[in-house]
Amino acid sequence: MSDSERAVPAWQRPSEGESRLSATAAILGIVVVQVLLPSELLPSPAWLLPILELGVLLVLIIANPSRMDREEPWIRGLSLLLAGLISIATAVSALLLLQAIFSGQSDQGAGTLLGSGMLIWATNVIAFSLWYWEFDRGGPAARATGRKPLPDFIFPQMQDPELGGKDWRPEYLDYLYLAFTNAASFAPADVLPLSRWCKMMMMVQSITSLVIGGMIIARAINIIR
Repeated sequence: MSDSERAVPAWQRPSEGESRLSATAAILGIVVVQVLLPSELLPSPAWLLPILELGVLLVLIIANPSRMDREEPWIRGLSLLLAGLISIATAVSALLLLQAIFSGQSDQGAGTLLGSGMLIWATNVIAFSLWYWEFDRGGPAARATGRKPLPDFIFPQMQDPELGGKDWRPEYLDYLYLAFTNAASFAPADVLPLSRWCKMMMMVQSITSLVIGGMIIARAINIIR
C-alpha cells in the first residue's frame, strides 16, 4: 500500500464488501417476531408481508451471496423495498396495538400486552437500523466502492483510527447499535448525525419509540391495577 493510500481512512477506500450475515439475521429475526405477534396486530392477511419479505431477501441473497459489493439499480431498489416492507409491517402493528389500547377493547393481559409491545419496539429498532445502514453513504455496496467520501454518520473510529484499527469500516451491527441507543435514550450516544435526512429520521424514530413505550407501559399498569 502506497503512502497516499495510507493517508486515506479505511472507511473511504474501496473494500471487498460487507458480509450480509448480520443484516440477514436481523431481517429473519423480524420475520420470526411477526410470526409470534398476535394475528390482530398484523396487517391482513397476516402471512402476506412475511412471505414478501422472505421472497425479496432470497433474491438479494442470490444477487450478493456473501458480500455486498455488487452495486446495481435493481438490487438497490429491492433493498429499499425490503426495508419499506418491514417498516410498513411495524407501523401497522404499532397502530393496531395503540388502537386497541385507546379503545379499551384489548382483552390481552398485562404480560401479553407488554410482550407484544416489546416485540413491536424491537422490530422498530431493526427497521430504522436498516434505513440508516441503507442510506449512509449510499448503502453497503456504495460504501464498498468508496465512491462517496462524505459520511452521513460519524462513528468514533472514523475520527480516531486507533480506536478501531487501520481496516475499520462501519457495518450493519454499528447501525443496529445506533438505532437501539436512539430508541432507548432518544439520543445517538457516540455517533454524530451529519445529514439532515438522518437527523429527521432519528427524530421520527425517537418519537415512535416514545409513543410505543409510553402507551404500552401506561396501559399495562392500568391492567395490573
